[in-house]
Amino acid sequence: MRTLLVLLGPTGVGKTELSLTLAERLNSPILSADSRQIYKDIEIGTAAPIKEQMDRVRHYFVHNLDLCQYYSAAEYESDVLCLLDRLFEEREVVVMTGGSMMYIDAVTKGIDDIPTVDEDTREMLRLRFETEGLDKLLDELRLLDPEYYDVVDKKNYKRVVHALEICYMTGKTFTSFRKRQVKERPFRIVKVGLRRDRQVLFDRINKRVDQMMSMGLLEEARRVYDLRHYNSLNTVGYKEMFKVIDGEWELPMAVERLKKNTRVYAKKQMTWFAHDKDIVWLDADSMSEDEMVNKIMGYL
Repeated sequence: MRTLLVLLGPTGVGKTELSLTLAERLNSPILSADSRQIYKDIEIGTAAPIKEQMDRVRHYFVHNLDLCQYYSAAEYESDVLCLLDRLFEEREVVVMTGGSMMYIDAVTKGIDDIPTVDEDTREMLRLRFETEGLDKLLDELRLLDPEYYDVVDKKNYKRVVHALEICYMTGKTFTSFRKRQVKERPFRIVKVGLRRDRQVLFDRINKRVDQMMSMGLLEEARRVYDLRHYNSLNTVGYKEMFKVIDGEWELPMAVERLKKNTRVYAKKQMTWFAHDKDIVWLDADSMSEDEMVNKIMGYL
């Protein structure tokens, strides 16, 4: 039976090496479900697969886009489904791995058919957010779409701004596009999650940040600094380094803040995935790689 095997979990949990081993065992490429690894020129800060890993297994959705290109979860859903049609002609199982919650949900559950925002509207709301601030935009969202205002994470400016983009562009509420119905897929989906003791995970994250710094994260941020206003760089890692470049923070403070913000993001991922009852969880602290691979193969 055609099966999409999704290996997921929080950042730093150890998905990369296990996914490579699984892909080799299954003679499958790897579909990356990472909303930042899809961009070029930011390999260090996104912990993108290195050349040796890319040589071991064919990867899709890694280093595809220029930093100035807009890309959405809806586009990802469409692109992955089209690719899977081809890949399933040659094999029964395809491996997907990553931690971008919206990307995984888009493929496995489907995403609402929300219109793509045009550049003029996106730029207008970006400037308004920068000049007027989040509170002003929240007040406006409360007037234009009170139903979504009641449920939106009011600290997540991306969701607030996106809802307003849709309101302005379509003349309809963002709520009117949110059907939240799971779409049927013409293939079986097996979702396997990796988890670790929280302190162990946080220690791994801290060490990964130190490794990124030694690999040249600050220098990488300097190379893309002129593009910092694009959404592709509005992410943990680069935001902290940009503050160093701007002279707002000293480097040691930025590194500690980067570690903290990455840990916060990992907690958000764990909370999101905890609500998905279709995920089978493996304890990466107590199982060897061979044990995990054999366990996963038994699910297929």
